[in-house]
Amino acid sequence: MSKTAIVTDTGSGMMPDEGMRDGIYVIPIPFTINGEEYLDGVNLTEADFYRFLEEKAEVHTSQPTYESVTSTWKKALESHEEVVYIPLSSGLSGSCASASIYAEEFDGKVQVVNNQRISVTQRQSAYDALTLANEGKTAAEIKEILEDSKFDSSIYITLDTLDYLKRGGRVTPAAAMIAKVLNLKPILQIQGEKLDAFSKCRGIKQSKKIMINALKDDIIKRFGGTGEMNSCHLAIAHTMNYDAADEFAKELMAEIPGMDITVNPLALVIACHIGPGALACAISKKI
Repeated sequence: MSKTAIVTDTGSGMMPDEGMRDGIYVIPIPFTINGEEYLDGVNLTEADFYRFLEEKAEVHTSQPTYESVTSTWKKALESHEEVVYIPLSSGLSGSCASASIYAEEFDGKVQVVNNQRISVTQRQSAYDALTLANEGKTAAEIKEILEDSKFDSSIYITLDTLDYLKRGGRVTPAAAMIAKVLNLKPILQIQGEKLDAFSKCRGIKQSKKIMINALKDDIIKRFGGTGEMNSCHLAIAHTMNYDAADEFAKELMAEIPGMDITVNPLALVIACHIGPGALACAISKKI
């Protein structure tokens, strides 16, 4: 066992039982749904969450509490000398800033990573950190490596509906209706702390083509990939869209052969803003 424990939160899409299996501590993100408190992956399942969305429940997220964060760190320190904590992107949550304050109580034993990752790219950061810890890197060294590469990732997401962005006031009702009538599929990009519009097109077939081309451009132009383009991790992600995600993974493997591609759900903290039926692909440069 390494001397450094790796901790993340469910903003990574990793659930506590999955993390326990792989040797990563996972802190559940709290949700308030119709006024009741839930913990992601504890008493809130993926199926229940999407049922709530379908019922148009009032859904809010909040950052993990002081007690849940510090108690997890203390538990990790019972069997390790130090902790690396990789929370949800500082651009999308106050979790990172809060954790940095909590860490001051731990006399340098906890390093909070601000590498602005979310969902499948945050998950990859946790596994990268675990690999680095097993190689003997200190918590401070791991923090530096992850933060130095914080912009070396992207997520591209095409939405099935704009209804959830409309509910959150991010698009107007008129724009959502026009998109539905014209079968327009917006493509969003998450890179660093920003969630931005990337492109738009008609139909899912063209959406997938645009996203695949974006990945290829990233591999070659941003991350120096050549030959079989094996310089990066690739992932397919989705919001309750399993069959389409599996099919997209096959298409991506055909376009970019020789690379391992994982398939995982997008974190529920993203899903509450974009709804079910979304399809995404993600890229992270290998550490």
